[in-house]
Amino acid sequence: MKQPTTLRHAHGFTLVEMLLVLVILATLAAIVIPKMAGRSQQAKVTAAQTQISSFKQALDSYEVDTGAYPKGGNLGELVSSSVQNWKGPYMDKIPADPWGNNYTYDFPGKHGTYDLVSPGPDGRAGTDDDITSWGGK
Repeated sequence: MKQPTTLRHAHGFTLVEMLLVLVILATLAAIVIPKMAGRSQQAKVTAAQTQISSFKQALDSYEVDTGAYPKGGNLGELVSSSVQNWKGPYMDKIPADPWGNNYTYDFPGKHGTYDLVSPGPDGRAGTDDDITSWGGK
C-alpha cells in the first residue's frame, strides 16, 4: 500500500529573496543619505548667514543709539551695557553659530566697518568654509 504524499508548501522567504531586498535597500540608502546630509549642511550655512544678518541689524541699532559700534570683540554689549544712550537690549542673547562655535566680531574691521565671522563647519577661522558679514571667504 502506497502512502499518500502530501506536499507542504513552505510559506516564507528564501535566502536569495532576502539578499535581493537587502541589496535594494542598500542601493536606496546610498542614494538618499548623501543628499540628505548635503541639505543639512546647507541649512546650517543658511542659518549662520541669517544670524549674521541679525547681528548686523543689532549692531546698526546700537550705533544709531550710542553713536559708535561696540569696541573690540565685545558682542555682549548688544545684550547689556552701561554705555551712554544705550537703549537695548538689541538681542536677547548672543547665540553660537549652528556648529556650536562663537562668532568673531572685530571693530574696526578689515573688510568693512566691522567684521563678523562664523568659523563654519570645520570650526577654524580663516579657512574657505567661513561665513562672513562681508560675503567673502
